[in-house]
Amino acid sequence: MKSAICILILINLLLQVNFLAADIFRQQDVNSQTRFADKPSASDTLVQGSVATYRQKHYVAKVYDGDTIILKNGERVRLLGINTPEIESRFRQDEAGGQTAKKWLQEKLSSGEVYLEFDNQKRDKYKRLLAHLFLPNGEHLNKEIVKAGLATLCIIPPNLSYVKELKKAESQAQQQGLGIWSMSAYRPITVNHLPEKVSGWQRFLATPKELTSTRKYVRLILNNHVDMRIAKEHLALFPDLKMYIGKRLEIRGWAAKNKDHYSILVRHPSAIILL
Repeated sequence: MKSAICILILINLLLQVNFLAADIFRQQDVNSQTRFADKPSASDTLVQGSVATYRQKHYVAKVYDGDTIILKNGERVRLLGINTPEIESRFRQDEAGGQTAKKWLQEKLSSGEVYLEFDNQKRDKYKRLLAHLFLPNGEHLNKEIVKAGLATLCIIPPNLSYVKELKKAESQAQQQGLGIWSMSAYRPITVNHLPEKVSGWQRFLATPKELTSTRKYVRLILNNHVDMRIAKEHLALFPDLKMYIGKRLEIRGWAAKNKDHYSILVRHPSAIILL
């Protein structure tokens, strides 16, 4: 009994030594003595931990929409790396797929238990917590809702964890025509024939003509009335922007209008698709 307790204590200590290298291996010698280590040998067995030690356990009071929840302690949490369509409120109209995404997240969090994993920036300008959500079984909800086609990527530096996994999930959902990828509301629209009012997340088709620069932004000019702007502080994340000139692109995001001019803000290269 004492030996078993010691082994459990040792596993726990090893898990806490290095948050990011949480693989623990069980080793057994010729005398059937068991010990544990963080480096494997040929005959080792991997010990799986159900919850990473750097994630914080919380309880959910309410699912506000597909990418926002409210904890029992009153904190509002925005899911990192993704965006789901809006649900109807006094501030905005319901968008296609918004209620479906909310229902999906409600079902996933029906037990009320969730683990939060933070990135470089813990709160946004609205004071919301920014986190990746995990279930006790390790399921990554940010990734899974994208994989189901109910959310799209919304990568905002400096929070860049899981970008590769999220991009793969979005690609799979699009290839399978799941969720929003089969909805007419999210079909690509050309910047040469934009409607008078463009609202919500969209997929814009364009061929950049030239590059211009201001104090804060580099702009790809799409036509006389539309540009795509990238903050200079984020340029290191992008390839040489000249490579986009003359290329057919799909640009994903939101267009802001000022008089008769639209500008699409892009924060991460995952929002630009070479066609």
